[in-house]
Amino acid sequence: MNDWFEETLHPGFHSRLGIEQVLHETKTEHQHLVIFDNPEFGRVLALDGVVQTTERDEFIYHEMLAHVPILAHGSAKNVLIIGGGDGGMLEEVLKHRGVEAAVQVEIDDTVVELSKRYLRAICGDAYEDPRTELVIADGVEFVNQTDRRFDVIIVDSTDPIGPGEVLFGERFYGGCKSCLADGGVLVTQNGVPFVQGEGLTGTLTVFRKLFQSASCYRAGVPAYIGGDMTFGWGSDNTSLADVGVAALRARFEAAGIVTEYYTPEMHKGAFALPPYIDRLMK
Repeated sequence: MNDWFEETLHPGFHSRLGIEQVLHETKTEHQHLVIFDNPEFGRVLALDGVVQTTERDEFIYHEMLAHVPILAHGSAKNVLIIGGGDGGMLEEVLKHRGVEAAVQVEIDDTVVELSKRYLRAICGDAYEDPRTELVIADGVEFVNQTDRRFDVIIVDSTDPIGPGEVLFGERFYGGCKSCLADGGVLVTQNGVPFVQGEGLTGTLTVFRKLFQSASCYRAGVPAYIGGDMTFGWGSDNTSLADVGVAALRARFEAAGIVTEYYTPEMHKGAFALPPYIDRLMK
């Protein structure tokens, strides 16, 4: 590799990905964007110097952030996605035939357009699905102004820098709570707690004020260096975080979804937390 992409998200260590070819690089209205090919991870999308998704391992992140809340809910019809301009989350949500409407609120339309051009392996035809409603807007303002209600809200945000920073605050989470339908669930991207522990602590501090059930679950995503990634979980239905494997299996099989990472057993086990993560939540 003659050229390398260096991620400098963490002050104590950096990671590098070799660049075979830069496909597109631009400064959008909101952030710096680059899409390039890497021999290990395939096509890579990075925003403001931070890897967002890669072709090779995106299935882990997108499956766990989409299928866990939808299958735990059991009858989700209306789903809201905040962020996720690459379309991978939208594609996974739409695999559920029971989902009647998937509203995606993305602040940067350039991310969506370039993902449709260069990242079809990730988003597929999700943006052409008639159930998709794409809203180019600020997610904080949307959740605080809409009168619509959603069974599942998925926050597929960047890290808390740049335009994604506001998606980790009390006003945003409170807005999400206000547009959740009765018995609904909110899940959030909460980084790699081994090196970003304060993010998980901050989110769960707010969640405990808002929800009767506030926790997180986890999955290992290779491109997100530093150990397991965590996903925040908030709901006033205290049973949703503890749905049994048999019930999950029945819902999963009825959905007819083919997955590469998610299984009912992985779903159940993801809520088992090691002590170092459990401490961060408290």
